[in-house]
Amino acid sequence: MSDDIRGLTARLAEEPSSLAFLELGEALRRRGQLEAAYKVARGGLSRYPDLADAHDLLAHILGDQGDLAGAFDAWVEALRVDPMRTSALKGIGFLYFRAGDVAAAREHLQRAADIDPDDAAITQALARMSEAGRARASASPAGQGIPVVAPQEAAAEASGDNTDHGLLLVDGNGLRLSGHLRSGSLGDVGDRVAAELAGVSKEASRTTRLLGLGTWQTIAVESPEANLFLLAPTPDTVLLTIRETSLPMARLGLIAERAARDARAWLGHQE
Repeated sequence: MSDDIRGLTARLAEEPSSLAFLELGEALRRRGQLEAAYKVARGGLSRYPDLADAHDLLAHILGDQGDLAGAFDAWVEALRVDPMRTSALKGIGFLYFRAGDVAAAREHLQRAADIDPDDAAITQALARMSEAGRARASASPAGQGIPVVAPQEAAAEASGDNTDHGLLLVDGNGLRLSGHLRSGSLGDVGDRVAAELAGVSKEASRTTRLLGLGTWQTIAVESPEANLFLLAPTPDTVLLTIRETSLPMARLGLIAERAARDARAWLGHQE
């Protein structure tokens, strides 16, 4: 244990209400001790739930752990407390960009630039985003990325209550491995949707191959009844995540990424 971490730990033990948890959590994060950093940050938040610095710290830790949806929520909380917090705007902007929502990413980064026009990192990020957007437009037909393949039957069957039953893990043959999808009139439609997803994944692979776009990464579908997000946790599986239309697609993508990580861990235990 380094001297700075040892000293901060002793200080926090002597004075639990001290803000030293911010320095300690950041020091642990930078050393890669993420579980310890998470515990310190959560402990600090329990005492200071309205401290933007604490939510910001937690967001960085969760991001390092790969929990992008959790990081998104923590940065949203930081902005709720301090709407002018540029680090939270930059963090959310990065997550939106990663999820493919370039407009939302640019909006958050521009807000950060308006608040702190002297922050060179924000200016550089906006410039790189513009360059990436131009590169994608020139490399893809009609300025689009990977084409959306809409599983209309899946959307229709899963349009009922999907809050608690909005995840479905399917193998390459269209067999359900885990999860549930419910329709108010049809009950559990998971097996029927799973069978449909096998064809969707194959069609997406065929389309991207023909267009020279490589392997497909995600498929986003917006319908009047629900938003759907498809990705492949492993080469032999497909994960469908469904939520209400009120949830932004970029936010749904982050939830799907977290679910895919959990699915990979679960599949590893099954081997």
